[in-house]
Amino acid sequence: MSDDHASHAISAYGSTINQTPHLDRLADGGVRFDNAFCTNSICTPSRASILTGTYNHVNGVTTLATPFDTRQPSFPGLLAEQGYQTALFGKWHLGHGGLHDPRGFDEWAVFPDQGDYHDPEMIHPDGRRVHRGYATDIVTDMSLDWLERRDPARPFCLLVHHKAPHRPWEPDAAHADMYTDVDIPEPPTLRDDYSGRSEAAAAATMRIDRDLKPDDLKEPVPEGLSADEELSWRYQRYIKDYLRCVASIDDNVGRLLDRLDAAGLSDDTLVVYTSDQGFFLGDHGWYDKRFMYEESLRMPLLMRYPRVIQPGSSCDAMVLNVDFAQTFLDLARVPELPTMQGRSLTPLLQGNVPDDWRTSMYYRYWMHDDFFHHVRAHYGVRTHRYKLIHYYGEGFGLPGNTDRTFEPEWELFDLEHDPMELNSVHDDPAYASVRRDLERELDRLQREVGDQPAASLTVS
Repeated sequence: MSDDHASHAISAYGSTINQTPHLDRLADGGVRFDNAFCTNSICTPSRASILTGTYNHVNGVTTLATPFDTRQPSFPGLLAEQGYQTALFGKWHLGHGGLHDPRGFDEWAVFPDQGDYHDPEMIHPDGRRVHRGYATDIVTDMSLDWLERRDPARPFCLLVHHKAPHRPWEPDAAHADMYTDVDIPEPPTLRDDYSGRSEAAAAATMRIDRDLKPDDLKEPVPEGLSADEELSWRYQRYIKDYLRCVASIDDNVGRLLDRLDAAGLSDDTLVVYTSDQGFFLGDHGWYDKRFMYEESLRMPLLMRYPRVIQPGSSCDAMVLNVDFAQTFLDLARVPELPTMQGRSLTPLLQGNVPDDWRTSMYYRYWMHDDFFHHVRAHYGVRTHRYKLIHYYGEGFGLPGNTDRTFEPEWELFDLEHDPMELNSVHDDPAYASVRRDLERELDRLQREVGDQPAASLTVS
């Protein structure tokens, strides 16, 4: 798993801005999920959902500020109870110390918080120490070393969790000069003016044209640029370093796949590549994530397991990060827990979509106390064609609002006619029946997962 790697920066997903040949090896040898979504587009909550198979109001990890209580059951711990060897190296980001250190692993070493790209400090069960080198290489080195030392007579579960390509986007020396003489194509919504939607979109402070810091750009903005020229310059600085970090991940995925091949493990090993959520790559003029908009909501998900999965296949069924834990347990023939809220993807891996498979999904983002990026709290429902988002106005707001509230807002997008989500049709009379149906579906999903609706939500 990587951090903040958008699917539209993977060539297997049709990326127009980079090539990822080793990730494509996974897609060529397995299945590419085209509608994989997170249920809360931010690092810590998504990781908690992946481990536990539960939504954030159940596992208690709603924001970056709410650490994970590792006494909760997780799929690595359940596998360990059934004889699996387990290990974790790299990004944890679920809290540290006591009840927040990794649990259910025979061996682990993780970055404190976000971690550093170069010469990172890592937390081990017996203390902290600095590892010389580049974070992506170090995580892979540790993983390969553990694979060599494992007991070959027992099954294993290895989590290889990269920091990259999370901000501040520091590439390694091997990729530092990639794209130097190339202009990366700009996304069509780079110059979004945020009209036609809620105030929440315009209020967000993660814009490339004004919110990237000097440490992100790493060099002064050239003098004499117009505002439009400066936006293009800023985008190129941002996206090139982001893609350089991705290139290192891709190379290291290749190293891992090569080792599995050399050890004769590829046929019997499920290999999964994903990220904790999507990311805005200049889309809507933004970097970062958090919103329920497509680029942030959508996760890359590639799975290879030759004994079950048809090579080079794809699946457009709707899958969620809360499905991962039950899938891994199911394939390992380990019973799932009644508290888990996802569903095993095993039928989909076999090319079958059950008649009762979900056709809608529930999402919720809780805003942080520090107003980081000013993305307002919201929840919503997505179907295959429509998306309804409710900025419910409770509990949090913009700086200067002493009561920390704002007016509730709604957005409704017809993804078939407006895939870039530029024009909300929530108040369009032609969509009145669609809106009512989605409100009822949102209410149904909230009740199904056990979440509490905001006071401003009324169902027609």
